[in-house]
Amino acid sequence: MRLTATLILLMAWCCAGYRILVVFPLPVGKSHSILGEGVVRHLLAAGHDVTYITGVPSKLSAPKLRQIDVSANKKTYKQEDYCDISKILSQEREILFDQTIARLQLMMNNYTATHEDVQKLMLDPKEEFDLVIIEWLFNEFLVGLSSVFDCPFIWLSSLEPHGLVLSLIDEWTDPSYMPDVFSKAVPPFTFAQRISELWTMARHKYIRWQLMSEEQVLFERAFGPAVAMRGRQLPLLEDVKYNASMILGNSHVAIGQSTKLPPSYVPIAGYHIQNKSLPEDLQKIMDDAKNGVIYFSMGSILEAKRMPETLKQGLLAILGSLRQTVIWKLEETLENVPENVHIVNFAPQQSILAHPNCVLFITHGGMLSTNEALHFGVPILGVPAFGDQFQNVNRAVQKGFASQVPLSYDLPRDLKVAVEEMIGNPKYREKVKELSLIYHDRRAPGSELVHWAEHVVRTRGAPHLRSPALLVPWYQKMYLDLFGLIFLLVSLSVFVIRRFVSKKIDVNKKNR
Repeated sequence: MRLTATLILLMAWCCAGYRILVVFPLPVGKSHSILGEGVVRHLLAAGHDVTYITGVPSKLSAPKLRQIDVSANKKTYKQEDYCDISKILSQEREILFDQTIARLQLMMNNYTATHEDVQKLMLDPKEEFDLVIIEWLFNEFLVGLSSVFDCPFIWLSSLEPHGLVLSLIDEWTDPSYMPDVFSKAVPPFTFAQRISELWTMARHKYIRWQLMSEEQVLFERAFGPAVAMRGRQLPLLEDVKYNASMILGNSHVAIGQSTKLPPSYVPIAGYHIQNKSLPEDLQKIMDDAKNGVIYFSMGSILEAKRMPETLKQGLLAILGSLRQTVIWKLEETLENVPENVHIVNFAPQQSILAHPNCVLFITHGGMLSTNEALHFGVPILGVPAFGDQFQNVNRAVQKGFASQVPLSYDLPRDLKVAVEEMIGNPKYREKVKELSLIYHDRRAPGSELVHWAEHVVRTRGAPHLRSPALLVPWYQKMYLDLFGLIFLLVSLSVFVIRRFVSKKIDVNKKNR
């Protein structure tokens, strides 16, 4: 009887939902909020209580969901300064990880942590969590939430694995064959590219080092009072940011490249994808498309409406000359639109790509778009503009399921040539189907997400996954201490031999 009662209690404990804090504070662009909602959706379906700190409030509603809206941190962003298509076309702005981007992310995260509702959450002694899941985006400031609630945390990376993020759980990737996240190079590298990748790695480390002291001051102000109120001392940011239990990555080898990954990195690309039906108007358009549908979208951050008018009209003329039906996601209405072109302000991208008549996806090459194209087996014509888009498109081209044209004032002409070549050549569709099979041949990514989140809680932070590389100083990894010892011994030996030879010579001279 006692054993039965114990088993019942154990089963009840195992089935009880955990309290999980999910943090996706970026206030611009829908792609990151889609990833955040995906995490929330899967955790709720598994029966967990979720508190969601978000810069883009979700329409999700559930008894176990509480949202904290930090969209006001949008004031830290001037989107047109970073993602203005006109400036990119005129080459005024190239989006790289630099001091400006690093500071921007720090300020946004600091604003999130000091937001009135987030402070209220942290300062309430009744609030407790079993796990924190934080989107990593070029800054680790929000790990302070883990310190406040004294619980393990997981990073969720929206990008392919790269040095900046892997160094948080293991060590930096080798720049001789692993490109930086913003790099346009695809291995194998030339000598010049290897030098460039090494320099980029050093530059990134220097940028992070420059912000350390300012970041620590803000960290103490944002999280210190809440930790002290709970009777503990706030650790240094530089220490706690390496305490992640693991990283869940929006990546897959079929999209990226085969990379040495520690057990604490788990790829779960596609966990956000849902099966949804098309609206009736789009369903009819796609069903009636005898020559197939081309879907054209430049994503949610890069607003296509900011294109120069001459470029928009040029694209409209070229798209109108195609035999295929075109669905163009554009944030405005144009006049004199050709019969085969359908402009939509909002496009249910996954549902469009899932339709069997979708034959080509013209895209900026964002990680979610690349991911979804491979998921549904649709070839890509990439027009990368900034960030990881160049890397994503270049990899897709190398793998054989994509072509690329530059974002320039010649885009209409280049696009027409590329579209005709891709539509007429079956190799792209054959290759994307082959890679899509590889992509799908795995356990469901949503189930993986839930399993590992629960595993971290059950094992109290999954210390067994922790890499010993985090305990070894960089100079020991490079054996600089060994080289120093060898240099010292050789120098000492040379000195002793010289002294001995010098004395021998002096003795010989005296004997003469």
